[in-house]
Amino acid sequence: MENDRSYTAFAGERLIVSADLKTTVLSVKERLDAGEPAPVLIFDDLTGKQVDFDLSGTPKQALDRLASHPYFAAKDVPSLPRSGPGRPRLGVVSREVTLLPRHWDWLEAQAQGISGALRKLVEEARRREPDKERARLALEATDKFMWAMAGDRPGCEEASRALYAKDAARFERSIKAWPKDIRGHLLKLSQG
Repeated sequence: MENDRSYTAFAGERLIVSADLKTTVLSVKERLDAGEPAPVLIFDDLTGKQVDFDLSGTPKQALDRLASHPYFAAKDVPSLPRSGPGRPRLGVVSREVTLLPRHWDWLEAQAQGISGALRKLVEEARRREPDKERARLALEATDKFMWAMAGDRPGCEEASRALYAKDAARFERSIKAWPKDIRGHLLKLSQG
C-alpha cells in the first residue's frame, strides 16, 4: 500500500476530501456515520480508478482492513502461489514476450542475460522520460475520473477529445458548466 498517493472522495457532486488514504477513509467514514444521504465514491488520484472500501465497524477496524484490501494486495504480492518460472517472493513474475528473431539474438548476446537486459532497457526508458510517463498517467486518470463522475453530462465527449488533444482551453470550456468540485478536481488531475 503506497502511503504517498492521494485519494479523493465525493458525496454526489460535492468534494469531501482529497488526501492520503487513511485521512480519506476516516473522513468518509465520519461523513457516512453522520448520515450522508448522497452516494460516496472514492478515487485513486494516480489512476483515476474508483476504489471501494469496507467502512463498517469502528474507524480503527476500517483502517485495519486496508492492509488486506485486494486493491493493494494485488500490487504487493501475487494472490496465488506460483509453481512456474519467476521469483514470486521477490515480486518477479514470468510473462510471455513475443519478439522477432533478431531481437532474441541481440538479447541473448547481452552479458547480463535476457531478463537482465530487458530490465535494464525498461529502467533506462523510465528514467529517460519520467515527465512523459507522468503526463500519460495524469491524462488517463483524468479521463477515468471524468467518465465516472460526469459521463452523462453535456460536453463529456468533447471534453475527452480536448483532453487527449491536449487542448487545455477547449477542455476547460467543455467542463465550464459542470459542478464546481468536479470541475476543480478534473483540472487538478489534468495538470498532474
